Amino acid sequence: MNAPLRNDPLVIAGKTYGSRLLTGTGKFKDLEETRLATDAAGAEIVTVAIRRTNIGQMPGEPNLLDVLPPERFTLLPNTAGCYTADDAVRTCRLARELLDGHALVKLEVLGDQKTLFPDVVATLAAARTLVDDGFDVMVYTSDDPILAKRLEEIGCVAVMPLAAPIGSGLGVQNRYNLMEIVENAKVPIIVDAGVGTASDASIAMELGCDGVLMNTAIAGARDPVLMAHAMKLAVEAGRAAFKAGRIPRKRYASASSPVDGLIG
Repeated sequence: MNAPLRNDPLVIAGKTYGSRLLTGTGKFKDLEETRLATDAAGAEIVTVAIRRTNIGQMPGEPNLLDVLPPERFTLLPNTAGCYTADDAVRTCRLARELLDGHALVKLEVLGDQKTLFPDVVATLAAARTLVDDGFDVMVYTSDDPILAKRLEEIGCVAVMPLAAPIGSGLGVQNRYNLMEIVENAKVPIIVDAGVGTASDASIAMELGCDGVLMNTAIAGARDPVLMAHAMKLAVEAGRAAFKAGRIPRKRYASASSPVDGLIG
């Protein structure tokens, strides 16, 4: 990490992280590519789709934990593929059993197979149940500022609004909603879904988001490892720009050099 950002950690559920880029572990061609891309991204938190990834529940098959060991990475089990609150809660409880009491989870309850938009009503219900059950819930949701605040009030440790539909690569589509969410939040706001390239990640960070989670943008790139490196730099650059404070936008030119006192 660049020196000016060393004293600017991301804090989730009381734990500090140097990297603000969270990455997924799906869609790579194999576990070796997963490892290389994760290292290139500098990610410290990696998501795991419990219903699709072997983390020990399938003995004898390739195990993600062999390349991304829990001693080095914070695993973030997610409920990808769940369309009901009950299914999502059940999946989180399975993850806790597989990972010896691991409490940090990423909740997502989908409402539509075409867009993969979240079912926000079911998401609220599942979040309440999981928080009451002792989970530290990072929650995928729409970019609705009111809903984001409700999820925070329930007790979610991070709120993760989408930038655009999952896997779309469309980038940040409603920056004003994201700004409103960020300005009213007391928990980390992490953009989840829709990032397509490095500039998208930078924009999210420049808006004040605390981090970005991505999978398809890296795994689907022509060179996933190189894209992972690009995303790392983009997140760091966007955060630095946000902390530095951009100049105001103006309609007309403003000379870089003073015009008074010119020679001759």
